[in-house]
Formats: sequence, C-alpha cells, structure tokens
Amino acid sequence: MAKFIVINEGFTCQKCGEKNPPQAHSCRNHCRKCLNSLHVDEEFPGDRASECLSLMDPIGIKNDSKKGWMLIHQCRKCGKKAINKMADDDDFNAIIKLSKIPIDIE
Repeated sequence: MAKFIVINEGFTCQKCGEKNPPQAHSCRNHCRKCLNSLHVDEEFPGDRASECLSLMDPIGIKNDSKKGWMLIHQCRKCGKKAINKMADDDDFNAIIKLSKIPIDIE
C-alpha cells in the first residue's frame, strides 16, 4: 500500500524565484511557472527524508488513467525520477514543451 503524508504549503522556487501558493485541491510539490521541484522526499510523497535536496528538473509528462496528467521529474544530483500530479495553475506553455519530449520512466 502506498504511503502519503499531506504537506500543502507555499514556497518560493529555488530555480526561478516564483512565489507558489498552496494548491487548492491537492499538495503542491513543484513550481507552477518553471515546473521544477526539489528532491526532498525519499521513500514516499511527504516523507521529507531525502538528504539530497537538489533541484529536480521536469523531463516529461504522462497520463495516468486514475490520477490524470502527471509530471516526470529527475534529480540533477542523484538522478532519481519521480512522478507527480500536475496542478491546475501550472504554466500551460511549459507543459506543451514537455509534451514533445519522449521519455522512458523506467
């Protein structure tokens, strides 16, 4: 069974400086402007157990039949990949650019 700790707080993006408010219907884990994230979780979302703490770049998108559109992130430092739900206020132009990138998530 998957674990998940609910942490929904605003933050300032470490890549582009965008101020991101908490998300309305889910937990925000990436910047709404540049789509970057931080490698703060290790085993499951919200655990905040990672010691890496590096930027995670958006490298692609995929559609999950149950969760909807998902962002695929990869850590710049250790290479770990993570899949995260898109937010309603994510920058549409940034998403379109990602949609053109073929990705292998395995």
